Amino acid sequence: MSDRELTRRRLLGLGAAGAGGLLLGGCDRLNDNAGWREMLHGATALNQRAQRLLMGDALAREFAESDMSPTFRANGSTSVADAVYRAHLATGFSGWALRVDGLVHRALDLPLSALRAMPQRSQITRHDCVEGWSAIGKWQGPRLGQVLAMAGLLPAARYAVFHCADRIGGRPYYESIDLIDAFHPQTILAWRMNDAPLPERYGAPLRLRVERQLGYKHAKFVMRIQLVASLTGLFGGKGGYWEDHRDYQWYAGI
Repeated sequence: MSDRELTRRRLLGLGAAGAGGLLLGGCDRLNDNAGWREMLHGATALNQRAQRLLMGDALAREFAESDMSPTFRANGSTSVADAVYRAHLATGFSGWALRVDGLVHRALDLPLSALRAMPQRSQITRHDCVEGWSAIGKWQGPRLGQVLAMAGLLPAARYAVFHCADRIGGRPYYESIDLIDAFHPQTILAWRMNDAPLPERYGAPLRLRVERQLGYKHAKFVMRIQLVASLTGLFGGKGGYWEDHRDYQWYAGI
């Protein structure tokens, strides 16, 4: 086992031990622990450098269908109250479109049918939650890199920001990754899970799968992808809801 793997596994183990019986969707109680939050926040730069150095473009492990978990826990937000979202959900998202904008040559509005018609990647991977649990599931969707290439990135673009339909505590949910992870072949916009259209509780109509990072980076209910030069000034400025409000580390590589 590499030093990087040992560090991340130890971090996950500490999370499970510290959480005790407090495992719940959204990881909220776990992050009321100031020591846990400080440990997460301080590990960001070290973890990013280590993973990029040791793993490079390597793929996350993929599994066989026989390895798939009989139950895949739905954590975080499992429903969306927004009236516009619920109207789209009632019609199977037939009139919905993914917005791609920001530092791009061509802003896009891609219907779900267009995303389904693109070349697809199917992968069976393990979802590792910061709470300490894991599950193996099958995901299908177009590569995020393909979608970004359609929009054409401007030279200043550095990050992809995912704006989501759900809110936590009245605050909009969002996440972000850099372009290295955005163009990784296993980073996909999944509309299908375990051979069926993505259900609401797992993030319909679309969720990010960024397989080399912890589960909270896998944004659900994705409505818009914004390309930006910097995360500064965007919501709390740390690159994601949990990063802004609970001091999760922005880079959560495993």
